[in-house]
Amino acid sequence: LGFVAGFTGKALENQLQTMGVDTDFIHLPEGMTRINVKLKADCESEINAQGPKIGFEQLEMLFERLERLEEGDVLVLAGSIPRSLPSDIYENILERISLHKSSLVAAVDATKELLCNVLKYHPFLIKPNHIELGEIFGVQLHTEEQIREYAGRLQQMGARNVLISMAGDGA
Repeated sequence: LGFVAGFTGKALENQLQTMGVDTDFIHLPEGMTRINVKLKADCESEINAQGPKIGFEQLEMLFERLERLEEGDVLVLAGSIPRSLPSDIYENILERISLHKSSLVAAVDATKELLCNVLKYHPFLIKPNHIELGEIFGVQLHTEEQIREYAGRLQQMGARNVLISMAGDGA
């Protein structure tokens, strides 16, 4: 469920279907599903392409599909927000979903404001990394005890479960 565009979107959809995953993508008329490249070397580099433009009509189609989610479904909101969507889209999605599906399980993997703004909807799981966790509270976290303390603060703010990733050290 989501947006796809161009040959990269078609390739993604085909691969998922080959793996036995049911898809219900919204096909965008212009652009390409973005490709991100990670270069591993002495210094890691990222090349993140721009994704397709998502218009109001396609966004409404997404909301219609989200309203069809049922109890037991899991909604994962992850990654950065395309420039063509409002910066509070994750919050808007969870607000609309919570009006209709209070039992829906939501997991959110996002940064700073994107993550903090959804806590009032009590997502089942959030997954910041240890650097993002420190940025949320304006501190640098050096020990496991500090990380646990600040993860607990996110629970006090509304997250039901908090999973902190630690780069090469796991989670």
